[in-house]
Amino acid sequence: MTGQGGQKPLGFHATTIAVDDAAAMIVGPSGSGKSSLALQLIGLGARLISDDYSRVEVRDGTPTVMAPDRLQGVIEARGVGLINVPWKASARLQLVVDLSEDEVERLPRSRRFTSIAGCDIDLVLRVDAPYFACAVYHLLKSGRHSAAS
Repeated sequence: MTGQGGQKPLGFHATTIAVDDAAAMIVGPSGSGKSSLALQLIGLGARLISDDYSRVEVRDGTPTVMAPDRLQGVIEARGVGLINVPWKASARLQLVVDLSEDEVERLPRSRRFTSIAGCDIDLVLRVDAPYFACAVYHLLKSGRHSAAS
């Protein structure tokens, strides 16, 4: 399968969920909690796109995350096994959550971005707090608050 302009989709070691049509790709080393965070987000109403491996292609200038052909709607719950969850085939990539680094600022002074398929994507670092999954869910659902200048 090729994307826009005949380019092949890019592959990432990532777990991806979607809230409506906005996707968050969760990245980090093995054992960092990608599937765990995804399960918390699914419990809040998100849908799984893919567990452990995500494909990204640019469609009409927008990066879109897709599930691989196999194991759609299946996620690993460590110590429980493979389970079926609500899923969707693709969504617009809006956020990357990086679990390899902790956020140290209470209110980060500036937004972080990462480049995926040549597009700047909002980046959030791990926050070690019980509300983190809820914050990610609502960031996808409702966006960031921007103070008037």
